[in-house]
Amino acid sequence: MTKISMTKDIKAASKSTRILLYSHDTFGLGHIRRSRTLANAITAADDNASALILTGSPVAGRFTFPERVDHVRLPGVTKMTDGSYMSETLGMEIDETTSLRSGLIKATMQHFDPDLVIVDKEPTGFRGELLPSLEWLRKHRPNTKIVLGLRDILDDPEVLAKEWDRKDALTATETYYDELWVYGLKSIYDPTAGLELSDNVRKRTHWTGYLRRENVEDTTIKSDPYILVTPGGGGDGATMVDNVLTAYEQDTTLTPPAVLVYGPFLTGDTRAAFEKRVAKLKGRVTSVGFDSRMESLMSGALGVVAMGGYNTFCEILSFDKPAIIIPRTVPRLEQYIRASRAEELGLIRMVHRSRDGDDPTVMIEAIRNLPNQAPPSAGQIDGLLDGLDDVVERTKHLLTKAILK
Repeated sequence: MTKISMTKDIKAASKSTRILLYSHDTFGLGHIRRSRTLANAITAADDNASALILTGSPVAGRFTFPERVDHVRLPGVTKMTDGSYMSETLGMEIDETTSLRSGLIKATMQHFDPDLVIVDKEPTGFRGELLPSLEWLRKHRPNTKIVLGLRDILDDPEVLAKEWDRKDALTATETYYDELWVYGLKSIYDPTAGLELSDNVRKRTHWTGYLRRENVEDTTIKSDPYILVTPGGGGDGATMVDNVLTAYEQDTTLTPPAVLVYGPFLTGDTRAAFEKRVAKLKGRVTSVGFDSRMESLMSGALGVVAMGGYNTFCEILSFDKPAIIIPRTVPRLEQYIRASRAEELGLIRMVHRSRDGDDPTVMIEAIRNLPNQAPPSAGQIDGLLDGLDDVVERTKHLLTKAILK
């Protein structure tokens, strides 16, 4: 054996298993939190694995990452009220920003040389930015396994089909992805039902169950009994927060007291107005802007009032907390579909003005009864929280196949 070939063999033998997770993150916290959860679980199960998260989240740096998990921040983009996008801070046209992000993604792929790539939700990435990297991987790294990870619910099936058609996402899914992972149960909802996926892709689709969350600090927030109120990232949570504050204002005897976490994107004049209202409630509602210890806050709560995004829903299930979900319906029906289906299964209670009206007494009674409401475990659904275990097993399976090749 030559010296050069021996050196190559030594490098190959010593190379750690590398997982790259792509999280486009143009709005909210959902994508980066899900990617972080997956990276933590995969590396915890394999001492030889390391994970790198590519994310556009402006708050990625506020999270802590365990050993062997890191992140690269892509230039941020902001969605405007008319549905268009602009660069968050660089003052560049959106086409320029997308091109820059795409180049950074490809360069990272080339240098990090991943064994497994997990793409969150968007088969082609933001405005197609991921396609050059997917093409490069297939041409130059054919043994790299590529997975598309989908949350339990994406949108109304008809709306989703039109969106995927516009983005040519079906072609990308058929062409580049070795497997699809759905982080939910088919018996609850099939997010791909409205998509014309081939039989071949459907055979490569795996329902993992929901992604279990843990109190990583193994502590609870020390406090008197409270309910947790969380609009997730908060960018679209003003209506929900208003409903809760109105309930406490209208009924001065309403208990339990509430801990309100606005989220990092509920800011400005709206947040300031809420703070004035909180102050007048004299401790019956307390508030914080952003807390990276959401697991601890959730663990210590008597119950939860939330909008019903995927990550919050996983936390509610994981900590088995009675919950009131007040879902949004714009720009997607995702939260409304999730809350409706979860209520049918006895997992949570949904409050929505289209059905329940907007009289404050509805929210007042819901909050008052929350500590005595049945927890999600009363639904008794097998495999509900097996998601991370299944992801770890699928990862091992795919990486073993790659090595055998």
